[in-house]
Amino acid sequence: MIALKKITKMLFASGGSLLMLATCGVDSDGRSADSLTQYVDPYIGTGGHGHVFVGANVPYGSVQLGPSNISTGWDWVSGYHISDSTILGFAHQHLSGTGIGDLGDIVFLPFTGEVRFDRGQHGDETSGAYSLFKRETERVRPGYYAVHLDRFNVNVELTATARVGFHKYNYVNGKEPKVLINLDAGIGWEGEKEGSLVLENDSVVSGYRYSMGWAKNQKIYFTATFSQPIAKFQLADSTSLKDGNRLVASRTYGELTFAGKEGAQDILVKVAVSPVSIENAKQNMKEELPGWDFVATQNKADQVWDEALKKIKIETKDSVARKIFYTALYHSMVAPSLFNDVNGDYMGADFKQHRLESGNNYTTFSLWDTYRAAHPLMSIIHTERVPDMINSMLRIYQEQGKLPVWHLVGNETDCMVGNPGIIVVADAYLKGITGFDKDLAYEAMKTSAMKDDRGLKWYKQYGYVPFDKEEVESVAKGLEFAIADWSLAQVAKLRGEQDDYDYFLKRSNSFKYYFDKNIQFLRGVDSNGKFRPGPFDPFHSAHLANDYTEGNAWQYTWLVPHNVHGFMELFGSEEAFIQKLDSLFIVEGDLGEEASPDISGLIGQYAHGNEPSHHVIYMYPYAGQPWKTAERVRETLSTMYTDKPDGLSGNEDVGQMSSWYVLSSLGFYQVSPAGGPFIFGSPLFDEATITLPEGKTLKLVAKNNSSTNKYIQKITFDGQPYTKSYIQYADLMKGGKLEFEMGGKPSTTYGVHPGDRPKSIQ
Repeated sequence: MIALKKITKMLFASGGSLLMLATCGVDSDGRSADSLTQYVDPYIGTGGHGHVFVGANVPYGSVQLGPSNISTGWDWVSGYHISDSTILGFAHQHLSGTGIGDLGDIVFLPFTGEVRFDRGQHGDETSGAYSLFKRETERVRPGYYAVHLDRFNVNVELTATARVGFHKYNYVNGKEPKVLINLDAGIGWEGEKEGSLVLENDSVVSGYRYSMGWAKNQKIYFTATFSQPIAKFQLADSTSLKDGNRLVASRTYGELTFAGKEGAQDILVKVAVSPVSIENAKQNMKEELPGWDFVATQNKADQVWDEALKKIKIETKDSVARKIFYTALYHSMVAPSLFNDVNGDYMGADFKQHRLESGNNYTTFSLWDTYRAAHPLMSIIHTERVPDMINSMLRIYQEQGKLPVWHLVGNETDCMVGNPGIIVVADAYLKGITGFDKDLAYEAMKTSAMKDDRGLKWYKQYGYVPFDKEEVESVAKGLEFAIADWSLAQVAKLRGEQDDYDYFLKRSNSFKYYFDKNIQFLRGVDSNGKFRPGPFDPFHSAHLANDYTEGNAWQYTWLVPHNVHGFMELFGSEEAFIQKLDSLFIVEGDLGEEASPDISGLIGQYAHGNEPSHHVIYMYPYAGQPWKTAERVRETLSTMYTDKPDGLSGNEDVGQMSSWYVLSSLGFYQVSPAGGPFIFGSPLFDEATITLPEGKTLKLVAKNNSSTNKYIQKITFDGQPYTKSYIQYADLMKGGKLEFEMGGKPSTTYGVHPGDRPKSIQ
């Protein structure tokens, strides 16, 4: 038995080459003619700043098996960008659409000949462990990825189960086949790492990788079984660079050599992962992938994706919109990702091993992003998964003392502002979803809301976050805390907890402190209640250096989705509110050189590429002008989403950007982030059928619908007139038939009467 264990550090450099994208045909082998996976284009979002994952996985799986480019930097945080033509290897876990990089763990690279065990120099194909590839050799679809490695003349195919990655390597030129296991490579800005490789017998290699990156204490264990016997196993720690006594970088690799044969040769590899142990990884493989039928596994992955996509069936003559829709629905189901073994073991937020009594455990909770649309969408089409998601968050609360903020592989990153975990738990609670402990949920929300970290101490003391106490992002923090407090207040009200309701509802009105009535913007306030002195520029933004988070005053002034009417009153009249809101989509200004690149997808100063703007279009119906929502929804659907690689206007953000498209194209969006209601906009498709629990369906029909006929004239629900410009979650989930009569001009009656407008619940 051979073992290697080293602590390492990695240095990163950025780079990349440009390559034009070739049109990717649909490979329908093994798929039924009606499979909806044929409409998914995983290349959408691989260009620009979409940062989406490309590779093989199943919905919400633990494994995201795909290529990692040699390039690094912000646009490679998923490991892949359409501009690149290099492959470092095939890693078993990737993020999708995030703004920070991590994972990219357990990299396998099939090769021939000799390679130097490092990244090498981009463009020098004789150096480093990587290969160039041509885009036209890629085949990408849900649950499957294939490519030809030019340098080594090897064809690669990948598929996956929830916890196992399945590789098929075809060595074309008859040279001695080799596989490199790379424990050094990872994605993002990593610090210390530790790796171990063990040759267990002539066909099994196991090991682990510990790393410190965005997740400060990540641990992943694996076991790999090969279809051919390993003829030679060589461990390499080939280079140790030192700066004095300080270790700067070293590299940990395992080189596996197989017996050569004349002509082409196939080698299959099954790699199971676990957050707990090698033994658990072996059990995961035994349960999920005991055999060697690659095609059957590939077809099963396609079937699982098809079943998930068929929860929403649309009818449209617009083939581009159909492709965008099903790709968006696909992207909405990459994460949260499974984070327990088949026996129920998982690594807790306390970094201790735990075992589930039932259900599954999840991680990759990008909650600041996903509370806005991804979780509301899940509450409609994936109600069977919601209890496990909430229970995962409650376990995190028990293990770390608060609900998750941005949780990644057992680690609290505390990334982004506010208390988004409260909002997601409250949303499930208020919607009547069962399967989790309501008392524990209330305790978790209340405890999390009373912490003194991340600006909450000042928020509790002053009723808002003063900029002289919290130097950066004070307005954004206060506004996000207020949304969470309102969500918690509604749960307290439902439970009859009057004192808690009064307390948290009062806190939820903190937005009023920030409102400067003279200029009608929300802006920084000090601990004496005075606005930030000096010139005020509502366009200017400075990343991590002003009162907002990835935004400016124009964008953050509208971050009051929980009390639109209370916010509207600050303007003095509905007319003044509408005038200001109209201006948002028109005004132009310089954001400045220090602005975050996340502020993208601009229509005037409305920034669709970043999440705080996502509800704003749907505020018009609160003031009785739903036709303006229809106009802006259609504009956003048609200009901020395309079927090209740069088809997303900002980071995918773990499903949020795509979930906005799914909901809005169906015709509604949840503004108040906990419990609803859903505000009608402008349905994009002629028909859509949503599969609901208990065998129910909701059919959405848009009559006389077109690009010009985008305005709702009237609505019927199961044949009865429906005059409101919104619908409650409970009514949606009853199922039935919603029919929208569309027209080319705004209706003078639909949604105009005060009794038909959405209400701000207090």
